[in-house]
Amino acid sequence: MNRKSGVGACPPRMRTHAGWKVPSPTRMMAELGEADEAELQRLVAAEQQKAQFTAQVHHFMELCWDKCVEKPGNRLDSRTENCLSSCVDRFIDTTLAITSRFAQIVQKGGQ
Repeated sequence: MNRKSGVGACPPRMRTHAGWKVPSPTRMMAELGEADEAELQRLVAAEQQKAQFTAQVHHFMELCWDKCVEKPGNRLDSRTENCLSSCVDRFIDTTLAITSRFAQIVQKGGQ
């Protein structure tokens, strides 16, 4: 394809990918309507929440694993299972308490 002659060239702000003409992300965002943009923002926020939740679970498990598991084997003994369960429960309870308190502070500040 000859770009100078314009034969087979993509329009401005278009790129090719595997033979397809693909608009740039900037152009795609500019063409979204308000409803589409709001929906996209909602989806992005939901994905961020999922990622944050997953990271939190991994963090809890890493901390609790280090605290409770002395020597990994084929099965966890009852003491290790109880320790892991209690450890995760404490983290969840603490996170919920902090979140609740933060929501109260925000609500009082908004009134």
